[in-house]
Amino acid sequence: MPVHAGQRARADFRYDARMNLRDLKYILAVAETRHFGRAAEHCFVSQPTLSGQIKKLEDELDVVIFERTNRSVEVTPVGEAILTHARLALEQAEAIEQVARAHQDPLAGPLRIGAIPTLAPYLMPLVLVPLKRTYPKLRMVLSEEITDSLLMRLARHEIDAALLATPVDTTDFDAMPLFDEPFWLAHPMHHPLNQRDEISAADLEDIDLLLLADGHCLTHQVMDVCRLAERPTHGEMADLRAASLETLLQLVGAGFGCTLVPALAIRGGWMTDSGIIARPLDLPDAYRRISLVYRRSFPRRLALEAFAGIVREHLPNTVRRIN
Repeated sequence: MPVHAGQRARADFRYDARMNLRDLKYILAVAETRHFGRAAEHCFVSQPTLSGQIKKLEDELDVVIFERTNRSVEVTPVGEAILTHARLALEQAEAIEQVARAHQDPLAGPLRIGAIPTLAPYLMPLVLVPLKRTYPKLRMVLSEEITDSLLMRLARHEIDAALLATPVDTTDFDAMPLFDEPFWLAHPMHHPLNQRDEISAADLEDIDLLLLADGHCLTHQVMDVCRLAERPTHGEMADLRAASLETLLQLVGAGFGCTLVPALAIRGGWMTDSGIIARPLDLPDAYRRISLVYRRSFPRRLALEAFAGIVREHLPNTVRRIN
């Protein structure tokens, strides 16, 4: 029996009404946790409720979003495509709420900012109090992770923007340059370089250079400044790889070598009675550029501009502000 246009329209209407934002939140939670139980806890529902609703959605769409076994949950290829649209739909739903809220106050609500570990402990204490004082209704939600993790979370709409020290080459993201942060040399107090008035590129060639573990963008930036094609693969320097800048500086203070630190870090507590001397470099290209990276589709650019303005306003004179 032929299906009339009116019948198709009514069927489409029923289909659209059933696929709601709650279902999209459920499938995103499962995709993130790869576990139905943990996803249910995250969504504050029972596991049977969440599982049943996702199965109902799969039946309505006539596709399999998740491959389930006793040991794992994996996203199917069509599921990945659906998740991409689900994230966009949820962001636009949030944008509708933000538009309504912005009608009363354009700078209200949460702003989820990620930052790399070699920047967050030194920059955020400078800006959080002024941000709260200037924009009291803007609630900062801060996370600290390495660059790759932040970009992944940004693409998944789990954060709104990220403070990064590496260029982002993608059409999905845009960036607000904030400041250039020079590198300083940190060496033990009794190191031979302590007798030099200036530190040049030639001086860096002969030092025992300590680096962070792989995964930190600071490692590659330091290698570029020191003109290192690859990191050490043998010897004491190859064995000493710290997971954090603070640990790296503890090694310097203990006399194991030297390292390069971003300028904001020289304001840290390690400068007091640490046995470390911090020296500026006589190298014009020895710096990293810090930018606020965000999705081009993010609807609250005004909030990002407000945050960027606070950052620029409260930078110390050890860095170069970009207006």
